[in-house]
Amino acid sequence: MAPFNRKLARVKRHKRLRARVSGTESRPRLAVFRSLSQIYAQVIDDTKGNTLCAASSLDKEIKEKADGKKKSEVSEMVGTLVAKRAQESGVTQVTFDRGGNQYHGRVKALGEAARKAGLKF
Repeated sequence: MAPFNRKLARVKRHKRLRARVSGTESRPRLAVFRSLSQIYAQVIDDTKGNTLCAASSLDKEIKEKADGKKKSEVSEMVGTLVAKRAQESGVTQVTFDRGGNQYHGRVKALGEAARKAGLKF
């Protein structure tokens, strides 16, 4: 039996999730990708294959404020920013795609901040 591969397990979970979750024009998908040091969020319309807006911890607005903050606090800032940008592009409702990660920690912080900023999911 092969040893447990954490990355492969996440990818398999994400594929299972994506079989059920897809973004439409009226309700796009809020996709979250979490790397070891950064976090990225995109609002995607899967019917057209367009990214409507995006935010990450590498954005200029966040990078300036993120100095000395915890990763979960930076994730909250990314969630607020992506929600603000989504509302500017006319999106109020999304489906949340956690990318195969647990809804816990940084992913949860981003999701809760996006909800607080006005996105519904």
